Amino acid sequence: MADFDAIYEEEEINEQNNEDNQIIFVPDPIIVRGAGNMTVFGLSNRFESDFPNGLVSRVAPEEFKATVMRVNGVLKKTLPVNVKWLFCGCFCCCCTLGISLWPVICLSKRTQHSLNKLMEWENSRLYHKLGLHWRLAKQRCDSSSMMEYVLLIEFIPKIPIYRPD
Repeated sequence: MADFDAIYEEEEINEQNNEDNQIIFVPDPIIVRGAGNMTVFGLSNRFESDFPNGLVSRVAPEEFKATVMRVNGVLKKTLPVNVKWLFCGCFCCCCTLGISLWPVICLSKRTQHSLNKLMEWENSRLYHKLGLHWRLAKQRCDSSSMMEYVLLIEFIPKIPIYRPD
């Protein structure tokens, strides 16, 4: 009888190993690039609101557009102030040995923080329930070696839950 129990234990271990080795397919993230005519420290003044094909049957186009419009609203409110401080900082840069650019850097960080907070709210409100995760990410531009901020929409993998019968 003792040998019989050992055989069952090995089979249970093999079943658990087979479930651990499952490969979960996750599509590539969707990138929403900046579409504005002005960029301050890699952050464009607005993002594209065109509905990407990769989100069909995952989220409603109206929800996607509303989220991008909220992001654009934050940018519309904060970037003009950043640009004014950038011009002032560049104008006074020689006299202040670059210290006059610190307000622009701080305002840019505050804008990024506001966008990250908005993304967290959107994710918790809607997108995590749909298996999506939005975030602001830094990425290399296609045409040059400069960096830009993009909206990255990642797919959250669905992990199968093992339930013994």
